[in-house]
Amino acid sequence: MQTAFPAHLSEVDVVHIGDDHKPYPLKSFRLHKAMLLISVEGCDDRNEADTLRGEIVSIKATDAAPLKPGEYYHHQIVGLTVVTDTGEELGSVVEIIETGANDVYVVRGQVGEILLPAIKSVILKIEPSQMRVHLIDGLR
Repeated sequence: MQTAFPAHLSEVDVVHIGDDHKPYPLKSFRLHKAMLLISVEGCDDRNEADTLRGEIVSIKATDAAPLKPGEYYHHQIVGLTVVTDTGEELGSVVEIIETGANDVYVVRGQVGEILLPAIKSVILKIEPSQMRVHLIDGLR
């Protein structure tokens, strides 16, 4: 499960299932052994449900739970241009690696690939179009 807010589904009317993001009106949901079990309209028997088993369930970004200031969803980070505090453009965030301690932003650009830990001493500011960073020793 890739959400910290599964209970937020109680405020969502439609979920999107599978790679094609087909919309389904949400009837009900519950957590069971760290898995989300959902019931959607148009899927009324076990055979229909089996065709959806294991598919990714998503919601529109506009339906996502609001975050605290300074928190971001991954889709808000991936794609950002990354610029150092000295004005050097490093590339853009192409991936986020989740670790036990902190996320790591994978940045690719003309300087190659750089792995940036998502910690305050490195990530200085996140804006809608760019991320400003400070490269501490050892990051290049």
